[in-house]
Amino acid sequence: MTVPLVTRILIADDHGIVRAGLRKVLDNEDDLTVIAEAQDGAAAVERALQDDVDLAILDVSMPRMTGIQAVVELHKRRPELRILMLSMYDSEQFLFESLRAGASGYVLKSGADTDIVDACRSVMRGDSFLYPSALSSLVRDYIDRGGAHDFDVLTPRELEVLKLIAEANSSKEIAATLVISIKTVERHRQNILDKLGMRDRVELTRYAVRRGLIQP
Repeated sequence: MTVPLVTRILIADDHGIVRAGLRKVLDNEDDLTVIAEAQDGAAAVERALQDDVDLAILDVSMPRMTGIQAVVELHKRRPELRILMLSMYDSEQFLFESLRAGASGYVLKSGADTDIVDACRSVMRGDSFLYPSALSSLVRDYIDRGGAHDFDVLTPRELEVLKLIAEANSSKEIAATLVISIKTVERHRQNILDKLGMRDRVELTRYAVRRGLIQP
């Protein structure tokens, strides 16, 4: 992929103040410009599929569809798109899930004002960008394999169902949202409970919060 003279950027975050802050920093650079914003993951996917976007910056935790779920969808449907994950969590779990999903970099919100410009340029060159302590996480994972592998216990569809369950949707509402039968929803729910060794919605909701599927 040839680096464009001016990288056209989509920012997706459910907090307007975060989007405004990033836009201010990025638009101050001659080679970077923010052309679109989205406040949830589903809207981010829809907008990022348009070919005028070169780079998508996605918050890890967003309504309707998480940033990680959005990366999976975009990586499948538009693999040439560069993607940066943005998070307030210094979390190995989110880091590994983001990279596995197809993101090219991971930036902490606490350091975004200083890191975001370098991160954008790095991923557009075809390199990756990780916040400093993330490198030690990758080294630990390489030395001590195992900690990140259970992240794939749930399928992408089960993660979608889990998110909707945790958001207090009924089986009927989940079925309508995902265009599947109520019986299929119930089967997914039971599979999720069995795989995670959990008993009810309360435990699933706590798990969804820990994974960043929903915000507490």
